[in-house]
Amino acid sequence: MLTAVETEITTGLEGMNLSKPSTKDIDLTANKRLLVISVSAGSGHIRAAQGIEAHAHHHFPEWTVSHRDLMQLVPAYFRKIYTDWYIKLAGGLPEAWGWLYRKTDHEPTGSLTERCRRSLQRLSAQKLFTEIADFKPDAIVCTHFLPAELLADAVLQKRLDCPIWVMVTDFDLHQMWVHEGITGYFVANEEISFRLESSGVPKSHIVVTGIPVMPEFVNHPNRAVSAAKVGLHPAHKTLLIMGGGAGLGINCHLVNSLLNLQADVQIIVMAGKNKSLLDELQELSTQWPGRLVAMGFTDKVPELMACADLVITKPGGLSTSECLVMGLPMVLINPIPGQEERNASYLLQEGVAQRADDVATLLYRLTQLLAKPEKLETMKRQASALGRSGAASYLLNHIEKNLTGHNA
Repeated sequence: MLTAVETEITTGLEGMNLSKPSTKDIDLTANKRLLVISVSAGSGHIRAAQGIEAHAHHHFPEWTVSHRDLMQLVPAYFRKIYTDWYIKLAGGLPEAWGWLYRKTDHEPTGSLTERCRRSLQRLSAQKLFTEIADFKPDAIVCTHFLPAELLADAVLQKRLDCPIWVMVTDFDLHQMWVHEGITGYFVANEEISFRLESSGVPKSHIVVTGIPVMPEFVNHPNRAVSAAKVGLHPAHKTLLIMGGGAGLGINCHLVNSLLNLQADVQIIVMAGKNKSLLDELQELSTQWPGRLVAMGFTDKVPELMACADLVITKPGGLSTSECLVMGLPMVLINPIPGQEERNASYLLQEGVAQRADDVATLLYRLTQLLAKPEKLETMKRQASALGRSGAASYLLNHIEKNLTGHNA
């Protein structure tokens, strides 16, 4: 059965010649075409791709840059598995997600499970290859392991002749990011570089860039102006609570408890796409005029971070990278077992975060930090030192040097 499926996939793609002409026929001074591919399973992979795209428009305006979400190019059934299923499993059954993350991290290469998974993925991604054939990119950057795996296979099968770069969007390395056929990897830090090298990736194929964020985080909005926009006092201690794009891990009991910490603490809560939570928080805000701001899904995160002294967040790779670039210490809550647990370990190790696994512990951590401003300042300085505001620029410059044949 598996052989038949694989044969169908190969037959369906045989007519697609994705090879590019020899470099001797290419004018190296001509405009470049960069394709950035993300996956909307969680919001972090999308945000990393948007950061790369935005910086590319600024630094290389002569380039043609396209960002595509792979989930918009696959059948509905496959999209449901990768998006709705991920949110339900990670949010409702986090231990099950953690088990799956660990199991797939040690899946033997060539196992029946892996072959079935790869076959289903290739069968579902034919529109992706049509998109690539139409766009004719000079380089592709993947911010998720799924398109990286699909394109690496195509390179090995000589159906694609284009540099494929992978941006690992966590402070952890899962086996599913690592594939033969990838041109090179951009990673968050030296530890991930070391682990990639230990997995057999040549050191020359690994570039430590940090995780790309949008230009607005790099430019640091003004605190007083940002606070005035949302109705807060810029001189008062302000907590920003983030729950990811789906608003996971936040509830009104938690917010109400935090508001009782001390009289002048202000709180901004981002509920993401969780409409019911947003409604509850907006109702709660009427009991705390001038001290609680409840926001739904918004693109104003840099301005909200500019108002904050401390962020309470799940340890997603992108949200924590944004905090670091803004110089914001964190208290980490409700990490999903797997990549978020490992992100949390890294941030705790580096001294830019503390962790709270229940409301009582969170209240204690915050009480201690608010009572010891020197501790909070130390964490802020360490966050600023750890943040890599030039990640996207460094990544793009490396790709440009690779395309023009300069030493990277």
